[in-house]
Amino acid sequence: MDIDLPDVLAEVTAQFERYERALISNDVAVLDELFRNDKRTLRYGIGENLYGYDEIMAFRAGRSPVGLMRSIDRTVITAYGRDTAIASTLFHRESVPGRVGRQMQTWIRFPEGWRIVAAHVSIIDQPKSA
Repeated sequence: MDIDLPDVLAEVTAQFERYERALISNDVAVLDELFRNDKRTLRYGIGENLYGYDEIMAFRAGRSPVGLMRSIDRTVITAYGRDTAIASTLFHRESVPGRVGRQMQTWIRFPEGWRIVAAHVSIIDQPKSA
């Protein structure tokens, strides 16, 4: 298996960056587009467990657009073959000092493009070694 093919990494990185821009601007249409429309798609959030595209869409539609700005750090994107990638990043929000967020996404290439099929978001105390 080929790992980190440059063209695949470039494609996934572009979609990850598109997701990040949509997240902080609350562009719900793009966020909805980037999650796979499938009942098996899931997103474990900070305070919610969302099973299926419909639950993820409902969460996005009902979420407040206030306080979404964040900075990201230590982003790692790894591509496995031509059709699978994992994106992981840390994030920080000024509104939550002393805490660090963690986000992981599994991206799969479908005929319609790269889509997230699984995501996990959590926040922990900033490790002392950081």
